[in-house]
Amino acid sequence: MGLETTPQKRPMTFEDMMRMKRLGDTAVSPDGKWLAYSVTTVDLERNTKTAELWLQAIAGSTSESSAPFKLGVAQPGDSGVQFSADGKRILFISGRTGANQIWLADFDTATGAATHLHKLTNLDLGIDNAKWSPDSNSIVFTAPVYPDCLPIVPNDNGVGAECNYDRDAKATDSPVKAQVFTHLLYRHWNHYTGDKRSHLFLVSVDGSGMRDLNPGDAHDLPPFSLMESGCGCDFSPDGKELAFTENVDPVPAISTSASIFTLDLTDPKAKPVKVSTSAGGNFDPAYSPDAKWLAWRSQERAGYESDKFRLMLYDRERGSKGAREEGEGAAVQDLLPKFGNWVDEFVWGPENSHVIYFMSETAGEAGVFALNVFDGRPNPLPASLTDGGSYSDLHPLSDGKSLLASKMTLRGPSEVVSLDSEMVGHMLFDITYLKVDRKGKATLDTEPRLADPQVLKASQLTHLNDALLAQLDLPAMESFWFTAKDGTKLQGFLIRPPGFDATKKYPVKFLIHGGPEGNWGDDWSYRWNAELFAANGYVVVMINPRGSTGYGQAIVDGVNGDWGGKPFTDLMEGLDYAEQHYPFIDKDRECALGASYGGYMANWVLGHTNRFKCIVSHDGMFDAESAFGTTEEDWFNIWEFKFPNTQGGHPWDYYGKPDSENPFRKWSPSLYAKNFKTPTLVVHGQLDYRLDVSEGFQLFDTLQLLGVPSKMLYFPDEGHWVLKPQNSQLWWKTVNDWVDEWTKSSH
Repeated sequence: MGLETTPQKRPMTFEDMMRMKRLGDTAVSPDGKWLAYSVTTVDLERNTKTAELWLQAIAGSTSESSAPFKLGVAQPGDSGVQFSADGKRILFISGRTGANQIWLADFDTATGAATHLHKLTNLDLGIDNAKWSPDSNSIVFTAPVYPDCLPIVPNDNGVGAECNYDRDAKATDSPVKAQVFTHLLYRHWNHYTGDKRSHLFLVSVDGSGMRDLNPGDAHDLPPFSLMESGCGCDFSPDGKELAFTENVDPVPAISTSASIFTLDLTDPKAKPVKVSTSAGGNFDPAYSPDAKWLAWRSQERAGYESDKFRLMLYDRERGSKGAREEGEGAAVQDLLPKFGNWVDEFVWGPENSHVIYFMSETAGEAGVFALNVFDGRPNPLPASLTDGGSYSDLHPLSDGKSLLASKMTLRGPSEVVSLDSEMVGHMLFDITYLKVDRKGKATLDTEPRLADPQVLKASQLTHLNDALLAQLDLPAMESFWFTAKDGTKLQGFLIRPPGFDATKKYPVKFLIHGGPEGNWGDDWSYRWNAELFAANGYVVVMINPRGSTGYGQAIVDGVNGDWGGKPFTDLMEGLDYAEQHYPFIDKDRECALGASYGGYMANWVLGHTNRFKCIVSHDGMFDAESAFGTTEEDWFNIWEFKFPNTQGGHPWDYYGKPDSENPFRKWSPSLYAKNFKTPTLVVHGQLDYRLDVSEGFQLFDTLQLLGVPSKMLYFPDEGHWVLKPQNSQLWWKTVNDWVDEWTKSSH
């Protein structure tokens, strides 16, 4: 018999990436026995993405789990599966009969069988974001309605719904498709907003009592947020109150000031009560299991979508007495005043109100933290429970020892994992740092100390892509730190090409992240996948400059009013460091690539250095003044294009001032066009309303008129992101061919 050999791994291809199954939303049954999740499969030939719902038993040991199977009552395209609080039913959203509706089925927790499927709602408006009440007797959901129609309430004989249907039918049938705008935010991201607004609805599980919870409201519930999902709402444990997020400012295009409100569901005439106190955005309200507290994520500064996300705790008893303002003895308190990074997602422990788990980006990783809320007083030193990668979608199990989450890394897309330890849900701090008074009341000392918590290893439960990933050569990401000229320590990352040979020199793809308040890190992307960029023989270098998240708010704020300043020098100094410390880098064959703010920076690089052989600018800002007039989220440019600690933020605020005192001109790549020499590929989508397609056209026109080698890839059917499979295929081919042309030839 011959010796068995290990199959040689190969570089990843675009087709490999499209074959990967994509984990979506997850849900866990109340008894902790069942995991439900959505998996999206891409059919490249048909240019489609199809989601399906799956079930999988969670074994007693996190190292073992049963084989997954499709949810029998579901069909392809169904989404939003959730278990009722009593575990006896499931719900999901399906459009199998037309508009999306809520469907219910009985659930057998012993076998995982779902039976007696029936449609709960019959509201042909496009239902989404369904959520069970704690008593399993009612469901809240969102649906778009015309606010000036009569509200949809019980026993109205369908008058409110008919008004909406008639308006929709008239708009569809009319040969005139013109629109009249009377307010800002008339378009958003990739669509025109029209006259409808998303409202919250409540319905009983028997289909009765459906009512609009914010009738006549001209605002969207929940308001748009890239970091919030679902209804942006939560039931109190007794099901009698609903907390939700709403931005009631009259001009939403210039406001990020979403607030938390509560609504008494037992009184149809009750009005929402505002409980949050900050001027900035407030999101994701969640009641504690004992009903004493309401927590949410909060930003302090108005108008700044990238302000630090804090974790706030509201004492419902004190709040009912009117002590709402932040401060000593107030109803609303910051749980983590000394924590430097953002709280991106959080969830209460399953049975008590002493533990909150949350996710936060820190130095290129998005780990899970445990926070003790002891006797209402938080410990300001959270302990990380995880071992690298990026976590999300947290689900504490009822055993109090296990936490399920989705985890991805740069070397693989999301899978469900279990963090299992006796320490999860228990005190993580040295008991000697608890003070006990004469009455036996225990409180935390002012500076408690960590008690050496163990790092929890993640046990993988789902295995959606194991077989495919085992075939691929996916080099590890390497981290390095460097010091900017002003002494600020910054982080960068490097990926070597598959089949790396230390004796060779390799060309470089220098990736610039968007945001600008974003980051590179240990996570997977289907749009800007670092492994796929490296796969055809490149070293990939990624720098987190000023503006990057995960390094404290001062670094995040470092880009404000300084778009082409320190962030640009940070990027160049980071690349200098990589060139000096990695001898296999060929610094004469480098290409810079960026999208969104990264596209802006690519345009800025174009006018400020000739060190690159080529540039790829995707959906980037070219002219700051014209971009101000064509974007939709006006709050963004108003904040970002003003110098720190100054008034302004609009181009007209700087009329008559020299360019050096006008950020819209000082930081506009268009004014440095005389320096453009680097061959540049321009990419833009017609449906991009964050950075209008005119920005891409202006850049391409300028390059062509200057005689700079250039090409434009234009997508008439894509927005800020390229999402359709075959469009994505063309994007990757065009980008890689462009980089190859200028870095692998004698140019």
